[in-house]
Amino acid sequence: QVQVVESGGSSVQAGGSLRLSCEVFGKKENRPCMGWFRQAPGKEREPIAAIHSDRSTTYATSVQGRFAISKDDTKNTLYLQMNSLTPEDTAMYYCAAEVPGLGSMCNWDAAAWGQGTQVTVSS
Repeated sequence: QVQVVESGGSSVQAGGSLRLSCEVFGKKENRPCMGWFRQAPGKEREPIAAIHSDRSTTYATSVQGRFAISKDDTKNTLYLQMNSLTPEDTAMYYCAAEVPGLGSMCNWDAAAWGQGTQVTVSS
């Protein structure tokens, strides 16, 4: 059974940085896509960054240039480096792992999800 565990969330001041981690246990083969989503209070969960099977990356416009997604296949771990944080980045951050995909396409409906890690940015 796949287990997804996020960590690294914290409370920071605006302008600060955080690095989130997502470790995957029981990883299966041929599930190459991984991504980060976030959900703010009263809002829908939204995708913010993804790595596809061809190693290409995509970002939401709201985080482009400030956030960077990366992964270490040897550790089955996904990272999200977040810089220049603003109060609008306050949310629960979720990792989506074990996502089947081909090229730049990913089937996010098949993702395994973690419990989330809270990021709070104060002004």
